[in-house]
Amino acid sequence: MAAAAALAAAEPPPAMPQAAGAGGPAARRDFYWLRSFLAGGIAGCCAKTTVAPLDRVKVLLQAHNHHYKHLGVFSALRAVPQKEGYLGLYKGNGAMMIRIFPYGAIQFMAFEHYKTLITTKLGVSGHVHRLMAGSMAGMTAVICTYPLDMVRVRLAFQVKGEHTYTGIIHAFKTIYAKEGGFLGFYRGLMPTILGMAPYAGVSFFTFGTLKSVGLSHAPTLLGRPSSDNPNVLVLKTHINLLCGGVAGAIAQTISYPFDVTRRRMQLGTVLPEFEKCL
Repeated sequence: MAAAAALAAAEPPPAMPQAAGAGGPAARRDFYWLRSFLAGGIAGCCAKTTVAPLDRVKVLLQAHNHHYKHLGVFSALRAVPQKEGYLGLYKGNGAMMIRIFPYGAIQFMAFEHYKTLITTKLGVSGHVHRLMAGSMAGMTAVICTYPLDMVRVRLAFQVKGEHTYTGIIHAFKTIYAKEGGFLGFYRGLMPTILGMAPYAGVSFFTFGTLKSVGLSHAPTLLGRPSSDNPNVLVLKTHINLLCGGVAGAIAQTISYPFDVTRRRMQLGTVLPEFEKCL
């Protein structure tokens, strides 16, 4: 969610007159892409670590883990530390950290690429091109990093004392050996793609709309001068966070049924009713 907000907020700085040479527009553009790569990855890591306990509980409840399926969100948040220790709330977070940096970075960079491509090749601009570019960027990032998401969910679903996988590498080896090789890592990809289009599209669209409306109607209250160009207004940090949260919440609500389907398919072979999930 924060990565999506950071991605939607980031616009390439306007081209400024530069003297020819190493410090010219091309060098500034290259530096922008490096910043985009780092910003997308770091934002995703920070956001996912912050909500890791809630994410683990979500996986346990979505797939009806028999230890916790009778509990609600808050009671599960209390029960997991009692049964597995406080580190149990972060189970699977290591794989998430390995995944989220390339995911956020790929999404961040792909969004700018698709946005430019759609504008120049298709002649589409405004909210529509932000919606299309957001959806395509999200799907690109998901496909590239999906095996890590599969491993992360398998590790997060495990309960202390009933481990099928001893770690990330063991999970990769086991899934590859027992679930059809490389294709085993892409179980549940179709509902993921179907859900990613509305999620990424709506999140970018909503964030971009909130940003535009806010800066248009209350530029002094909500905006500040950009560090790249003092003549350009950007959202203040806390307003940026608020808009990203609202955009992510709306998008997640719309795409949530696909998320439940994806989790059931990813965990299909380790669930009692796995034939139905497959």
